[in-house]
Amino acid sequence: MRGEMLWFNETKNHGFILTDDDERLPVLGEGFANGERPVGRCAQRAVTFDVDNSDGTRRAKNVAFTSDPAGRRARSRGGSRVRS
Repeated sequence: MRGEMLWFNETKNHGFILTDDDERLPVLGEGFANGERPVGRCAQRAVTFDVDNSDGTRRAKNVAFTSDPAGRRARSRGGSRVRS
C-alpha cells in the first residue's frame, strides 16, 4: 500500500500513517523496513507499507520511505523573458 507519514514520535517510538484510502494506521518503530525509522520531522513523506492485522489491530509494517517524483514547476507567462 501507499500513503504518507502524519507524524512519528522518536521518544515514544510510534506514529501514524495516512493511507491513500484516508485511513490512519499506527506504526511502531520496529514496523519500519531495515530499521530505518524516521528521525526529526517526517510529516507528509511518502511511504509504502503492508498492513498487519495479526493481533486484531490494524497496524502498518514493513514501512519504507519512497522518493517523491519532482513536482511540476509553473511555467512563466513570458513577462520575464529576455529578448535580444
